[in-house]
Amino acid sequence: MISKAFKTAFPYTIPIMTGYMFLGVAYGFLMNAKGFGIGWTLLASLTVFAGSMQFAGVALLTSLYHPLYALLLTLMINARHLFYGVAMLGKYACTGRMKAFLIFGLVDETFSINCSAEPPEGVSRRLFYFFVTLLNYIYWVSYSVIGAAAGQFIRFDTKGLEFVLTALFVVIFLNQWREQEKHTAAVIGVVSSVLCLMIFGQDHFIIPAMVLIAAALIVFKKRIGAEQRNGGHAYDAD
Repeated sequence: MISKAFKTAFPYTIPIMTGYMFLGVAYGFLMNAKGFGIGWTLLASLTVFAGSMQFAGVALLTSLYHPLYALLLTLMINARHLFYGVAMLGKYACTGRMKAFLIFGLVDETFSINCSAEPPEGVSRRLFYFFVTLLNYIYWVSYSVIGAAAGQFIRFDTKGLEFVLTALFVVIFLNQWREQEKHTAAVIGVVSSVLCLMIFGQDHFIIPAMVLIAAALIVFKKRIGAEQRNGGHAYDAD
């Protein structure tokens, strides 16, 4: 059962592995350029495991430390994870001892897979969620360490590599759009984000967009639930 769940989960994570190859290596290069060696890079990736915050954290580590500013910055960057957690309450309810790790590893890319992917019949859902999370975790930690190690010997300008994350999100979104017959949830997300971007601007739209999306999903909960039941498998507790 474990082997079957791993083989099912791995193909879903291949796009993440490719995206993390660039992002993780870029992060490792950046850490090395700022004077943090392989050990610090490994520790940060193992314990923080939040790509956007880790990039922002480099600036925090190289400037005067202000605890309140660090707290607010972290909340601003990662506030969306609160909504991820709410959305996954049902799916992670029966994951047992794996739940703590699944919560820790609920980054954007892992959420996008575990929230929408339907493992085939006979594959344990909790093991599927676990291996998706574990593989993405391993990819990020490994590539960041590789980048830090390579940065000791190679020097080049890594500016702009962060765009790989945006490109990765676009690919994941398009793949999910093609796999689903109904797109109510996706349309809600896109329209809410664009609307909040126009109103609040690119520096402040994320949290309002998440609130609007959450409210809209609650309003259209029955319709979205019906679409998922008609287009996928019923949820099981395994």
